Amino acid sequence: MTTAPAQPIRAGDRDRERTAYELGLALAQGYLAMDEYEHRLQTAFAANTTAELRQLVADLPVAELRRNDPQRRTARRAAARRSVRIHLAGYLAMVAIVLTVWLAVGLTTGSWYFWPIWPILGAGIGLLAHALPIRYGAGCAPVKARSALPGSRSASTPAGPAGPVWPAYSCGGGRRSWR
Repeated sequence: MTTAPAQPIRAGDRDRERTAYELGLALAQGYLAMDEYEHRLQTAFAANTTAELRQLVADLPVAELRRNDPQRRTARRAAARRSVRIHLAGYLAMVAIVLTVWLAVGLTTGSWYFWPIWPILGAGIGLLAHALPIRYGAGCAPVKARSALPGSRSASTPAGPAGPVWPAYSCGGGRRSWR
């Protein structure tokens, strides 16, 4: 039994626009010169098959282009800031609850030991550990693993077959605010 040769898959407008967007990222990040970009862009909108579109971006590091996309970076920062606001709201709710319980116990039993300090401090440390790295530059965009950084102690130790054990992230840059 013989198989028929694979038919080329026709490209749609969405495929062409995706390729044009990737070419635009390549231009913005310095992988393409303006004349080469214009030529590839015209070819992309004239392409009839997805194979022709793949050919246009075959020599470009598409994964790297997507990773460094400014819109994606902005969305990650917004999500990180939103997570801090949610964490802060939960923390403040917990503080209100434990202070209310402490006041109720103090008024009914006359015992005024300020025990809420312990859950407030513990959860406050957790909130700070979440918020400070995001506010001051560590937390969301992937960065090189510590073992790959020059001058680190473990730079001579190769990563395992799956790569570094945990990825490092960075949300820094831009305005230092959670709003």
